[in-house]
Amino acid sequence: MSLSRTVFRTLPLTAAVMMAFASSAQAQSLVEMYDAARGYDAGFISAKAQFEANLAKANQTLGGILPNIAVSVSQVRTDFQRQAEGAAKSAITELETKTTAATLVQPIYRPAAWATYRQGGRQLQQAAAQYEAAEHDLLVRVSQAYFDVLTSEDNLELVQNQKKAVSEQLASAQRNFEVGTATITGVRDAQARFDLANAQAIAAENELRTKRLALNMVAGLSDAKPRRLAKSTVLVEPPKEDVNAWVSQAQTNSPAVRQAQLAVEVADYEMDKATAVHKPTLDAQMTYGRTENLKGSFVGTTYASTPTTTWNPSVGLVLNVPLFTGFSGVYKVKEAIALKDKAQSDLENARRGTEQATRNTYFGLLAGLSQVKAYEAAEASSQSALDANKLGYSVGVNINIDVLNSQSQLYQTKRDLAKARYDVLVTNLKLRQAAGTLTPADLQPINDLLVP
Repeated sequence: MSLSRTVFRTLPLTAAVMMAFASSAQAQSLVEMYDAARGYDAGFISAKAQFEANLAKANQTLGGILPNIAVSVSQVRTDFQRQAEGAAKSAITELETKTTAATLVQPIYRPAAWATYRQGGRQLQQAAAQYEAAEHDLLVRVSQAYFDVLTSEDNLELVQNQKKAVSEQLASAQRNFEVGTATITGVRDAQARFDLANAQAIAAENELRTKRLALNMVAGLSDAKPRRLAKSTVLVEPPKEDVNAWVSQAQTNSPAVRQAQLAVEVADYEMDKATAVHKPTLDAQMTYGRTENLKGSFVGTTYASTPTTTWNPSVGLVLNVPLFTGFSGVYKVKEAIALKDKAQSDLENARRGTEQATRNTYFGLLAGLSQVKAYEAAEASSQSALDANKLGYSVGVNINIDVLNSQSQLYQTKRDLAKARYDVLVTNLKLRQAAGTLTPADLQPINDLLVP
């Protein structure tokens, strides 16, 4: 898995900081929001750092199979004084010995070291899958926060329009009551709807404020302003493949399933390491040493003051055969078997969860697309009903409450339609996330749907 699957250039930290202080008059696209979030979101940055740490940790396992070279130097000073029986002590003789050695150890047969090395590779792949999952999560979180703001903006706009329309209807009801062509009931109905619309406008303003703060938090901007979605554009095409094809793709590509599969392989190598406790090890060892007697030496009982140097190279094999480990090896094997069973169960759980999430999201996308079409038809019908009720009210056929109900139904339909359109775009990303195929490039088609 490549770390840079994105087709967009990631913003450096300085650029993300500069965007945070950009003018609020400039609206940002979804791609720009995501690029800013990559350099700011703590969860994503943490996942990237964890991947780099696992990469370094995997490379550490090379130490168990590659040659190990060490150099040692020691210098010892010794004072000798001899005394024969019945004789006086001799003068103190000072000796100084310097020993230098270079040792190379090449592992030949170390089952545990090789198992650790292969296990490190699987753990690195696990970290890569975790990083990919963090990237998918960031894509969805940014998109969800982006369209949550647009949903709240649309809701506030519709509530304000409804409040304005109810206010006009209230004024009309008051005029008709004053001239005697309508009852006080119409005025009171309009007043009640106006008060309700006013309360809904206050709630919508607060909701928009909350959603903007959430988008600022995920993208690291001071005043995020998303670009609007064009109303006349086609959203996304329905999936061409059936749900089983998407499930099959998810079982292969999903980061969650891949992590669980790799965990099983890691558990296998852990069993190899546990059984290797009872196996012998074999190393090739080569030592090249030098011993220098800097102030002479004793040859038997005779002292020679002439400095001497001795070279002592050696090559050999070192065999280590464990005989008894205090039963620790037996219980390590039992522990490894239990962990392998756990990893197998976790893999099955990941597969089932991924299948369920893929199916739910697939059918949710199909339902969302159908819902958009239904709301579009309902919007046209509600508009026609409102026009008819207004006409009937003007000629005295309908009463004020009929117009108010039609207005309420129209604005509620418009609100539901706008939300359904945004939900379809996010659900499309979630389907690709469940299938494990989501990439930053999938944001570009959505970006193209936004108003320039």
